[in-house]
Amino acid sequence: MLPPPPRQPPPQARTARGSLRLQRAFLRGPLGVLRLLQLLAGAAFWITIATSKYQGPVHFALFVSVLFWLLTLGLYFITLLGKQELVPVLGSRWLVVNVAHDLLAAALYGAATGIMIDQTQRHSYCNLKSYRLPCAYHAFLTASVCGGLCLGLYLLSALYGCCRRCQGKEEVV
Repeated sequence: MLPPPPRQPPPQARTARGSLRLQRAFLRGPLGVLRLLQLLAGAAFWITIATSKYQGPVHFALFVSVLFWLLTLGLYFITLLGKQELVPVLGSRWLVVNVAHDLLAAALYGAATGIMIDQTQRHSYCNLKSYRLPCAYHAFLTASVCGGLCLGLYLLSALYGCCRRCQGKEEVV
């Protein structure tokens, strides 16, 4: 009589495609913290601009800040939930996508910050104590500082992503 076949362990259950699982390593890691700081600084940038009277090239700065705030928000939640595979074509290259996003954001935030610095200098006449009419000088100055902060944060996260890529890692986390 033959011995009974060996018992095989039951197959491990695969996570369903629809299940959500937080990537705690990303949340606590450098890129997760940088993304949160980018979201805060970006929100401060576009809210400061949007609440002031603006015209001309400031529209471009507002466009850049809102666009990259929304894109960063999307990248943050997709990475936090571990759903990179749902992004067609780009999901398999998620680290490269993040670095490209950060470099493009840094370049356009550089242009937006330059615009805000120029507008701040153009409105410097109303920085006098005796000037009583409404003026956007302080809003433009604040936006310039926030734009510079965003520029630095995006450059830092691009540098972090490049370092991970040079180490041969393919994942953001």
